[in-house]
Amino acid sequence: MAYKLVHLLVRLIFKLIARVEVFGMQHAPDARSAIVVSNHIGRLDAGLIYYAVNRQDIIMLVAEKYRHHRFYRWVAESLNGIFVDRFNADLSAMREVLRRLDKGGVLAMAPEGTRSPTGALQVGKDGASYLAARSGVTVIPVAINGCQDAIVKQRLKRLQRLHITVNLGKPFTLPPLQGREREAQLKACTEEIMCQIAALLPPEMHGAYAGHPRIQELLAQ
Repeated sequence: MAYKLVHLLVRLIFKLIARVEVFGMQHAPDARSAIVVSNHIGRLDAGLIYYAVNRQDIIMLVAEKYRHHRFYRWVAESLNGIFVDRFNADLSAMREVLRRLDKGGVLAMAPEGTRSPTGALQVGKDGASYLAARSGVTVIPVAINGCQDAIVKQRLKRLQRLHITVNLGKPFTLPPLQGREREAQLKACTEEIMCQIAALLPPEMHGAYAGHPRIQELLAQ
């Protein structure tokens, strides 16, 4: 009941404060498990998965620091969120994510880990690529624009609605991890994920991946 209530509230809030355009809905996760990876430009990012996807088995990773805030803890727990230590290897959280993916859940994750202060892509961390390679589930890249914290603050202060775009890219999978080459493979998989996201963003938001040859390959396709 709490999940449905919070899900509804999230959708109502976005409809009130923003015009959200979602492109590529043909790539949205269906009844199967998937990992949705996106750039991270603002505090509103996390709620967009609940706006765009109407499922009750969404897996949301929540920074451990929010466990100590009553309101955020209630929201996270209502949405079945998993609190995770972003700065250390949180094996317990990873096992829980893999368990839910195995049951058919959809994981929403920002590989950068923290919000980009400029809106441009930061270097991705290996958590998303590890979970994708370990589980073997489909990865769906998503590019978000228009809800950077500075833009949100400026427009809402003037009582202006936001214009947020969400662009879903073509799903792909990552190869399973191989013994001694795991570290190098994880790095390559993370680059692939970040380049897939970058290819959906305007060039000025490519950030740490600007000029990466893989982006040009994806755009050429």
